[in-house]
Amino acid sequence: MTAQSLERKLAILSDAARYDASCASSGTAKRNSKDGKGLGSTEGSGICHAYAPDGRCISLLKILMTNFCIFDCAYCVNRVSSNVERARFTVDEVVKLTLEFYRRNYIEGLFLSSGIIQSPDKTMEDMVRIARKLRLEENFRGYIHLKTIPEASPELIEQAGLYADRVSINVEMPTDASVTQYAPEKKPDTIRKAMADVRLRKEAAKEKSHTGKRPPRFAPAGQSTQMIIGADGSSDATILGQSTRLYSSYGLKRVYYSAFSPIPDATAKLPLIKPPLMREHRLYQADWLMRFYGFDASEITAGTDGNLDLTIDPKLAWALRNRHAFPVDPMRADREMLLRVPGFGERTVQRIIAARRHRRLRWDDLARMGANMKNARPFVTLLDWTPGTLLDSPDLAARFAPKPEQLSLF
Repeated sequence: MTAQSLERKLAILSDAARYDASCASSGTAKRNSKDGKGLGSTEGSGICHAYAPDGRCISLLKILMTNFCIFDCAYCVNRVSSNVERARFTVDEVVKLTLEFYRRNYIEGLFLSSGIIQSPDKTMEDMVRIARKLRLEENFRGYIHLKTIPEASPELIEQAGLYADRVSINVEMPTDASVTQYAPEKKPDTIRKAMADVRLRKEAAKEKSHTGKRPPRFAPAGQSTQMIIGADGSSDATILGQSTRLYSSYGLKRVYYSAFSPIPDATAKLPLIKPPLMREHRLYQADWLMRFYGFDASEITAGTDGNLDLTIDPKLAWALRNRHAFPVDPMRADREMLLRVPGFGERTVQRIIAARRHRRLRWDDLARMGANMKNARPFVTLLDWTPGTLLDSPDLAARFAPKPEQLSLF
C-alpha cells in the first residue's frame, strides 16, 4: 500500500468515526492548565462545543486509530470484507493531531475508537499508549474518551480507565440474538463482563484505604454504550427494556442510539433502507423520560405496538393514553405528577413548586416560568383556566399532529 499523508489519513479515519454517536463530554473531573505546567482543560475558555445538524456533539477530535479490522460484523462499514479505503494512525500521529487541534481551539479533547488490528489486546494496547503519552509525557489535561474493546484483557481496560475521562463499551445490538447473528465474533457475555468490571473498578476508586488514601481515579466521567437501531427487527419496547437493564446493572452515564445506515456490499440480512432519524430522536426523548422524569419503559410503550409514535413526543403520547390522570392542578400536584404534564420540564416544575408557596398560579405565570402552554393546555386546571371538555375531545390527538406540508417536485 502506498504511503498516505497525515491529511489523507485524517480524512479517512474521521469520516469512518462518524458512526460513533457517544461523544458527549459531560460529567468529567475539572482540570485546567492555569498553573502553566500542562496543556488543555475540561472547563472554561478554550473549549468550543459544536453540534452537527443531527444533534451529535462534534467538539472532540473524533477519529478511529485505524479502520482495518479482523472482525466481519455485518452492519459495520469497516468490517474485514468491506471494500473501503483503509488507513492507520501511529501512536505519535494521534498525539500530534490532538495537541495541534487543541492549540487551535478546534476541540476540547479526544474521542478515540478503532477497528481491531492483529488482536483485541494489540489494538487496546496502542490506544492505552496514546492516552498514556498524552497524559504523562505531554501533560495533556483535556478530555479523553476511549472506546474500549471488550475482548481485550481486563488489565488493559483498567489502564484505559486510569488515563481516560470516559470509557465506552458498545453492546452493539438490542438483543443477544442479534449480536450473534450480525457480529458472530463478538460475545454478549464478554461485553457485559467488561462493563461490569468497569463499574466495579469505578466504585473501588471512590473508596479510601485504611490509611485514608484514595486509589487513582478511574474514568471519572463514567462509562457509556451504544446500540444500533433499525438493523434488526427489535421494537422500541425491546430497545428501551435493554437500556433499563444496562442503566441499572452497570451504572451507565448514557445509552446512545445510532440509526442503522445502509453500507456498500452489505449482506442480504440487513435492510435496504435506513430507519427514519425521527425514530432515533424519539428513543432519546424516551430515554430522557426514564432517567429524569420517573417513567418506566413499560409505561412509555404501553398501549402501542411496541414502537414509539413518530408524530408526537413520547411524553405527550403517554398523556393522551392516560387522560384519566388529568387535568392536574399545579397548586396541589406533587413533583412526580407535574413532571408528567406535557409542556412541563424539570426547571418549570422547580419554579412552580417554589412559586406556589407564595401565591395562586395563573396561565401567564406558567408561561413566564417556561411552560409550553400549547402542549399543557388540555392537561392543567388553573385559577383562570379550565380545559372543560377539551380533555375528552375525540380529536385531541389530531390537534398535536404536525401540520401537513406541500411536497415539492424540485
